[in-house]
Amino acid sequence: MQVVKSYPDGVFCWVDLMTTDLDGAKAFYNGLFGWEFDDRPIDMGGVYAMAQIASKNVAGLSGMDPNMQAQGMPPVWSSYVKHSDADAVAAKVAAAGGTLMMPPMDVMEEGRMMMFMDPSGAAVGVWQPKNHIGAELVNTPNALVWNELQTRDSAAAKAFFEKVLDWTIDADSNGYLLCKANGRTQAGIMQMDENWGDVPNNWAVYFMVEDLEASVAKVKELSGSIIVPPTSAGEMGKFAVIQDPQGGIFTIMQFSGPVDPPPGY
Repeated sequence: MQVVKSYPDGVFCWVDLMTTDLDGAKAFYNGLFGWEFDDRPIDMGGVYAMAQIASKNVAGLSGMDPNMQAQGMPPVWSSYVKHSDADAVAAKVAAAGGTLMMPPMDVMEEGRMMMFMDPSGAAVGVWQPKNHIGAELVNTPNALVWNELQTRDSAAAKAFFEKVLDWTIDADSNGYLLCKANGRTQAGIMQMDENWGDVPNNWAVYFMVEDLEASVAKVKELSGSIIVPPTSAGEMGKFAVIQDPQGGIFTIMQFSGPVDPPPGY
């Protein structure tokens, strides 16, 4: 098991779920991925549940603020890019056409974070680590393996993230945009069309599984929903889009061959 010790700037390092029913969500993800949880008190009250595999952090879960629930906000998975200077990234956002949602703020002694939206309105975060580096396990079964911007304006997104995060972004043979940070391909940009209906522009979270059909069956047993049934991703493998019982949406993917090693290896 390769444990990540640190992330280079510009690479996705963490994902977390804000949900309307923390206990229900913990039960679902424990049943699906085998995650155990380490509940950690937070300054604003309540807990931040560290999802773990073999005592290594893989994701976070937290309860949604009652005011957000009253406004009808659905549960949501958020993605965070590691950067050693969150304030410097924040300074670039508006000039590049984005919107700063949450200015850089310290999170106890764990790190410093910010949230922003690209010109299309998809939200993403930046994490400047201190005690918490991000996920200790990635690109392994039941852990984060990919982050994907699903947008109706991929050209604007490409220009924006090249300026704000210094990514190198190029299209593959299918027109899918691959985002590289320090030479590491670690995210993608998908152009949405009318077939996507009213899906909002968003950053999708992918978790790796060893047996897609078995995982889909487990989702149903755990009262989750299948948004997109098992679907071929060409030579890469196959995927399915899942909604947990509370409404959080994510993707699971089974790969046909080996995946990239975690950062630092």
